[in-house]
Amino acid sequence: MNHVRDEIEQDAKSVWRYLSAFFQWIVLALVTGTVGGVVGALFFNTVNWATQIRLAHPWLLWLLPVGGLVIAAMYHICRMENENTNAIIDSIHFGDKVPLLLVPCIFLGTAITHLFGGSAGREGAALQIGGSLGNYIGRLFHLDAKDMRLATLCGMSAVFSALFGTPLTATIFALEVISVGVFYYSALVPCIVSALIAFGISTALGDAPTRFALSLQPVEWLMLLRVSGLAVLCSVMSILFCLTMHGTEHALAKRIPNGFLRIALGGAAIIGLTYLVGTTDYNGAGMDVITRAIEEGTARPTAFFWKLVFTAVTIGCGFKGGEVVPTFFIGAALGCVVGPLLGIPAGFAAALGLVCVFCGAVNCPMASMVLSVELFGAGNLIYFALACGIAYMLSGYFGLYSSQKILYSKLRPEFIDIHAK
Repeated sequence: MNHVRDEIEQDAKSVWRYLSAFFQWIVLALVTGTVGGVVGALFFNTVNWATQIRLAHPWLLWLLPVGGLVIAAMYHICRMENENTNAIIDSIHFGDKVPLLLVPCIFLGTAITHLFGGSAGREGAALQIGGSLGNYIGRLFHLDAKDMRLATLCGMSAVFSALFGTPLTATIFALEVISVGVFYYSALVPCIVSALIAFGISTALGDAPTRFALSLQPVEWLMLLRVSGLAVLCSVMSILFCLTMHGTEHALAKRIPNGFLRIALGGAAIIGLTYLVGTTDYNGAGMDVITRAIEEGTARPTAFFWKLVFTAVTIGCGFKGGEVVPTFFIGAALGCVVGPLLGIPAGFAAALGLVCVFCGAVNCPMASMVLSVELFGAGNLIYFALACGIAYMLSGYFGLYSSQKILYSKLRPEFIDIHAK
């Protein structure tokens, strides 16, 4: 009888432990999603405002070196020079504290970069903002070191979702990008709740989610082969993107150790490149170019190359912003140009390229497949799934974030535990 009573008590305690943890994470997710949604919407509108001002006043490009000096001074005064997306990932690996001061720094730094014509995205900055907010909210809840990791992931999911309008991608990406081969299932509920709350708030505040019109392609063996060929090319491009981004940053830091001089010269280089190519398509995020490539099937033949150069110089010399949208741009432009040569409709190839280069650069195949559904619908999922699998495997152990851990081999069921190159 006592034995039965003990088992009932143990079961009751177990149920209570699960319920209390569940409600704790729901409350934290609601708070994080609300804060992340408001901040993400504000960030979205600020960057859009900066972009519109720049387009209306092209002469602002000439002030890019000055804007760079402002960014460098701000980061120097706040002692945030070493705080970036890699620092957020490290905080999850090692339980490190993320300074809340990073939020205004990356917020303003990204806005300045877009205002004066630097070539950068927004979603990478969103991960830093979200990670910092989540980490701070976790401290307010007095979470222990292990739970702080989940709080940081919640913040990343929330702001990414608010900014791009893709709550499922935001959730899966945050859980998948930290350690390749290991999925943080314990963070699934808090991350998806915070992402959905943030998405709801951002849309209520008038931020339209990113979506593209894409025609449905019938499933054909020949088209599957063609898509596979494009995925191989995109995996090579993702490697080239990672190598160029890392190589440029390291080379510039070595040759020009003074951060103020480096960012000013980088701004001047972007001005020169803009007048060299004769278009402002490569300044800012370039979402209009991505839209044209997918919905109209048009892109300049060398657009992917120039976007790579512009982004590497912008980020490498110290301007702030994300690297995710540049992967979208490069992939869409590459697919739009190369796709018709392989017999793939240009717009469809641009969509495939966008997802594939992103997948290869961040090593997140599941998030990439979900991204394709949220951006383009589920009708072509079989093609995107095949392309993502190929891009993930053939991109090797290169990655956009050097703090990202690759725990399991891409070639065999083997534990390797290395950092992305």
